[in-house]
Amino acid sequence: MTTAGALREQVWDELVARRACAYPLPPHGHCPNFTHAKKAAAQLLSHPDVAALHTLIVGPERALLPLRQQALKAGKTLFVPHQHRQGWYWRVTDPAGAKLSALRAHGEATLTPTGAQAAVIACVAADHHGARLGKGFGWGARGLHLGLPEFTLAHPLMLRPALPCPADSHVTLIGTPDRVITPPAHLPDGTNRP
Repeated sequence: MTTAGALREQVWDELVARRACAYPLPPHGHCPNFTHAKKAAAQLLSHPDVAALHTLIVGPERALLPLRQQALKAGKTLFVPHQHRQGWYWRVTDPAGAKLSALRAHGEATLTPTGAQAAVIACVAADHHGARLGKGFGWGARGLHLGLPEFTLAHPLMLRPALPCPADSHVTLIGTPDRVITPPAHLPDGTNRP
């Protein structure tokens, strides 16, 4: 069985070899800022299960910047994890607050993501069953455990038919540059997805 660390290295190396990621480079140690993340964000935000939502938690990763920009322009309220106060969020409604550097000026610090209907968390790898592997540490590393649906964005090079290692968490939608993957409600072993 491939370890989570080995799979992360494989994905990072493949993204670099195929020139499929942007700043920060190298992607190693990060949830990669993959090429066409803007298209993946648009795909996810246009999915009926997401388009109907008005309040989202969205991770701070660079790959999720296009999603934060598009969601705010569409009038959604976002909660972005506070970078310096663990457990806190920035509540932001102004499109000018999509970048992390602008949150202090355009966001409101809050301890509770009141009204959040779902969360978008970044990944290093995901599979067609909704298994998600993050970078292994930091915000959202093991999912949020807030009882909300969780979504992610992924480049095709980050996708696997099935993860060869235990997942960090499970997502209900995966936005890619070309489509949205809707994993089945049941995992391959027949259990229900969390």
